[in-house]
Amino acid sequence: MNSLILAMTTFAFVGAVTPGPVNILATSTAITQGLKEAIKQVIAASLAYALVVILCGGVMQSLLALIPSLETTMQILGSAFLLYLAYKIFTAPISSIERNGQTQSGWWTGSIAQLLNPKAWLYALSGVSIYVVGRENEVYWLSMFTFVSLLACLISIGLWAVLGHILSNNLENPDHQRKFNRVMAIVLALSVAAIWT
Repeated sequence: MNSLILAMTTFAFVGAVTPGPVNILATSTAITQGLKEAIKQVIAASLAYALVVILCGGVMQSLLALIPSLETTMQILGSAFLLYLAYKIFTAPISSIERNGQTQSGWWTGSIAQLLNPKAWLYALSGVSIYVVGRENEVYWLSMFTFVSLLACLISIGLWAVLGHILSNNLENPDHQRKFNRVMAIVLALSVAAIWT
């Protein structure tokens, strides 16, 4: 049983820490809006991912079997939302980059970005099929996988937010801020493209 939990933890951590749309947004939010707003985003995205895991374990597999096009629809909606966020980051005027500019809610951005993140759904479905389906006590293993995934997200996305906070102290020059935002926007768009390749 311990080896299964270790494997589950490794799987969840690798999925959460590797570059992806939500991680990039957490970094960008820490730079543009500060660590406090980024932490809200980290918590919201982590809770949203836990919900994704629960839905995948409970309902999603049945729905995907009945409606195979649902996966494609989710990928299209999620990709469109993430590309919209990439555009907003790329075109953000310097005034919105400064800490005293208006901020978007980290709760809202984090939860929506994660719920529409195709990587999250595909990874959760993979994890549920590997670590939950077919086990003797599926409810227990779904609860365990959800808990492990929540912790992995909190730590991993949190690391990306801290990275953004550290970089924000080194990006006082408006030209550097603009370049960084554009690089983050391009990386975010590329992460969306990677979903489709």
